[in-house]
Amino acid sequence: MPATFCDGLSRRDALRVGTASLFGSALGLPQLLRASAGAKTKKDVSLIFIFLHGGQSHLDTFDLKPDAPAEFRGDFSPAKTKVPGLQICDLLPKVAGQVDKFSLVRSFRHHNSDHGPADHYILTGYFPTAGFNPSLSPNNQRPCVGSVVSKKLGPKGSVPAYVALPKVHPSGGPAYLGANHAPFVIDADPSAPNFSVPDLVPPPAIASSRLDDRKKLLETVDRFHKSAEVKANPAAGALTAFRDKAFDLMTSRQAKEAFNIHAEGDKLRDEYGRHSLGQSCLMGRRLVEAGVRCVTIDHSNWDTHDGNFAVLKNSLLPMYDSAISTLFRDLSDRGLLDSTMVVVTGEFGRTPRINKNAGRDHWGPAFTVLLGGGGIKPGVVVGKTDARAEKPASDPYGPEDLFATMYTCMGIDPKDEAHTPDGRPIALVNNGKVMSELV
Repeated sequence: MPATFCDGLSRRDALRVGTASLFGSALGLPQLLRASAGAKTKKDVSLIFIFLHGGQSHLDTFDLKPDAPAEFRGDFSPAKTKVPGLQICDLLPKVAGQVDKFSLVRSFRHHNSDHGPADHYILTGYFPTAGFNPSLSPNNQRPCVGSVVSKKLGPKGSVPAYVALPKVHPSGGPAYLGANHAPFVIDADPSAPNFSVPDLVPPPAIASSRLDDRKKLLETVDRFHKSAEVKANPAAGALTAFRDKAFDLMTSRQAKEAFNIHAEGDKLRDEYGRHSLGQSCLMGRRLVEAGVRCVTIDHSNWDTHDGNFAVLKNSLLPMYDSAISTLFRDLSDRGLLDSTMVVVTGEFGRTPRINKNAGRDHWGPAFTVLLGGGGIKPGVVVGKTDARAEKPASDPYGPEDLFATMYTCMGIDPKDEAHTPDGRPIALVNNGKVMSELV
């Protein structure tokens, strides 16, 4: 499907990463016991963040308005689900069978309906300020969710803390957190028959047994490693970080196994769907199972200005139905749902009023966000919109609240701060509140 949106900007990424005394003071027994208890109960939740790039129509998926006038309600009908009283689009029958595993926030909204700024807002929790350039890649003024998770929780084992697939969004970068918290980018479609991750394979001219020798030699002759120039030259430090990640991945059996989607059985791959969204969701499950902290999936193209109903019916919703339903069932079957949060959202919704091209345009004032797993209460519908789904009628929430909720479920204090290179503290979340209905 096309990856160019109505603003004419290409969403292909240009960012590539992966290639080149115990407590410090005297403590009594009560304090030690409390510290031990806290360590045992610390959360260890991973995140799969599925970004429906272009903007999913809330009226045609999770917030149908069958009693609205014809120019609003659209072509689809509401259907019953596994949760009594909860109805969703009749073209999502498999998702309807899994609604007891996730919840919907129908009263989500923000104030912008332009792709670039809205993308940044949804992926970072911060609306961009003056000077934001959406055509840059990366374009982050604030770090994206994956980079914050990488900074605060760090990697587990030899797999990266943050992985982006099948590409990285321009707002998927680390901003001032630095190169160590940039994503490892797969930059390939997992649904392709010959799919592989090039960065996990040593250069053909170098035998794998020689990689360690090459690394030791580089460390010996690299004058940046132990000199003050690393501090004086951030680009050199970034290059060193990239190179170290590349060596670690090329020599890691754990990483190779995690990225080997061909090890999955044909039946399960078919259930996810042999398309980009389905196989990306399957890869996301494999990665969190291997220890990746955050996986972002950038799926295009939900920008349905023209022929909204035909595109949804014939392409987007069948893919969504197989991918999202199987992801939740698969995580649950493997005992991973409690430790894996899944968030599915676009940057905004679509206009309630249908346009002259049988499409729907950008609409930030109301849309639906799906959250499940990782401590999120399942089977809950938060808030509602008015009779035409134009704005929230109750319990409005926005990106800041989504980020406060995600971080809290992952054991990250949303009131915590990160620091710019010059030492300026910036809050992880800008005045967001946890969505108490879900946590």
